[in-house]
Amino acid sequence: MFKKILIANRGEIACRVIKTAHKMGIKTVAVYSDADRGALHVKMADEAVYIGASPAAQSYIVIDKIMEAVSKTGAEAVHPGYGFLSENRNFAAALEAAGVVFIGPPSPAIEAMGDKITSKKIAQKAGVSTVPGHMGLIADADEAVKIAREIGYPVMIKASAGGGGKGMRIAFDDAGAREGFQSSKNEAAASFGDDRIFIEKFVTQPRHIEIQVLADKHGNCVYLHERECSIQRRNQKVIEEAPSPFLDEATRKAMGEQACALASAVGYTSVGTVEFIVDGARKFYFLEMNTRLQVEHPVTELITGVDLVEQMIRVAYGEPLPFAQGDLKINGWAMESRLYAEDPYRGFLPSIGRLTRYRPPAEGPTPTGGIVRNDTGVFEGGEISMFYDPMIAKLCTWAPTRAQAISEMSTALDTFEVEGIGHNLPFVAAVMDHPRFQSGNITTAFIAEEYPEGFQGAVLSDEILRQVVASAAAMHRVAEIRRTRISGTLNNHSRRVGDDWVVTLQGQAFAVTVRADPGGANIHFEDGAVLRVTSDWTPGQMLARLQVDGAQVVIKTAKIPMGFYMRLRGAALKVHVQSPRQKQLAGLMLEKTPPDTSKFLLCPMPGLVTNILVAPGDQVHEGQALATVEAMKMENILKAERKGVVKNIAASAGSSLKVDEVIMEFE
Repeated sequence: MFKKILIANRGEIACRVIKTAHKMGIKTVAVYSDADRGALHVKMADEAVYIGASPAAQSYIVIDKIMEAVSKTGAEAVHPGYGFLSENRNFAAALEAAGVVFIGPPSPAIEAMGDKITSKKIAQKAGVSTVPGHMGLIADADEAVKIAREIGYPVMIKASAGGGGKGMRIAFDDAGAREGFQSSKNEAAASFGDDRIFIEKFVTQPRHIEIQVLADKHGNCVYLHERECSIQRRNQKVIEEAPSPFLDEATRKAMGEQACALASAVGYTSVGTVEFIVDGARKFYFLEMNTRLQVEHPVTELITGVDLVEQMIRVAYGEPLPFAQGDLKINGWAMESRLYAEDPYRGFLPSIGRLTRYRPPAEGPTPTGGIVRNDTGVFEGGEISMFYDPMIAKLCTWAPTRAQAISEMSTALDTFEVEGIGHNLPFVAAVMDHPRFQSGNITTAFIAEEYPEGFQGAVLSDEILRQVVASAAAMHRVAEIRRTRISGTLNNHSRRVGDDWVVTLQGQAFAVTVRADPGGANIHFEDGAVLRVTSDWTPGQMLARLQVDGAQVVIKTAKIPMGFYMRLRGAALKVHVQSPRQKQLAGLMLEKTPPDTSKFLLCPMPGLVTNILVAPGDQVHEGQALATVEAMKMENILKAERKGVVKNIAASAGSSLKVDEVIMEFE
């Protein structure tokens, strides 16, 4: 077996590979840029080599720098992770020429299947059903519009060398095709160094289901069943699960066999993923093949018991697969939620900064019979950089059934503590509680259909709302007792904490009476309902674990005047707990009016201004593109919300701006 491997990547996937390598007794080498000097993968590896400046184009995707690191450390093999150079034929070929093993497929297979245009042609020849589209390269926006009209709107505009949602746009008309073509080219060039674009028919109401394949150098190829990846935003997967709640055994078998046939046709070895679009009649169409390890591979590992990274390493070393297709059974159900550094309350715009608090749930078996796994590349106190993908962690749960796996995920999400940056934990928690998701009736349009106006927080059910009311009342009593005891010590007397309170949250007010005893408290509601609350929570703890009438309730909490800021199940709530008199007086208080920013275009996220598209004095109309801002490898087009005249331009191309910095002012 290899004695030392280099991981040509960063973040959580580098940490993931290091864990398996160490389990196998293999020493590891990390590479890092300026932004990653103190990164977790650098701390975990046995050695680390500096490779350049923070932008990936000056470090992680510079083949010569990676090759220098390999030579310097004497690594026998290189694992590319995903993204960066993982599907770069030239990188694999350079390693092969240097006598270093590439832990992935052969370079000809990468070239054949990593290029979306070529792979579609090969799939067609192999008899695999493919989506209608234009497989040739597209020269300019005019040609893009012509082709889109011939295929018929809507169409998907995609980067040939793309992946991870980068360089992808959906166009519903000519204007969208022109704009999408240019944005896709820009993103593709920045992320992959390859701006080739192609267009295919966008299948409406589709499911995104992919097959995991694994092939060795001895002619063996198996599929490790499927993953459902339909919960997507801007073509970026957010939640994945295995198996799919939609497939039957016959469709699963047909898709798996086609995926293996396609891999075998190009002499594929190592792990790979064949992605399909599946319509409502379970007709499936080849989408693309990713010639690398997928972000969502943990859910496959959880239902099969196979360590895919270990198998990649063993296949690269020349070992045959230790199992046959018949050995690969589906055991239980697994869920994965991608935790991104993005603000769901601001249109999911990227968020950067320091993780002032990062406390994931405990990994391993849970009290309710499930399993929690968290793949991450960050730590408390670390920085989230603007230079790389915004993913912080991948939280996974396993349970015997889908409903149980969802329940385990909901609890794990409520337990996950992240502070200091915007993040999408509330959003994925809300999806887990959504009846349509729980039913399995999902498509790639789920987020657009269920959250058409964006995400403003979940609205809790009456049952959970009452649990929160009871929890807040009991916690407030504990806090008041602590406060009055301290006050009594200072003033030589203390006052009795009252029993009657009004709890206000989510636009509703609940009058309750708290009857406490040494074991907990009974919360009496006006309608006669009584909820029993027990907990060991003490004031100052940011995570409250309570039992409310036997149900486990986990609340992330912070103190505010006369109450708490509480977060659970995707809801972010200001919960006020007041005496009846305080509640009466609070109704007489004036509310602070927010400042009027309607005459300004503000930068919605920390990023780099790449283009200003208007000038002072220009008249603009609603929906007109005003500027582009690049953040975390994604290009964001800022558009006018209404008609107006540009008064002043405060930023220019190349400006690095903070959140809410002024880009331009209108008359």
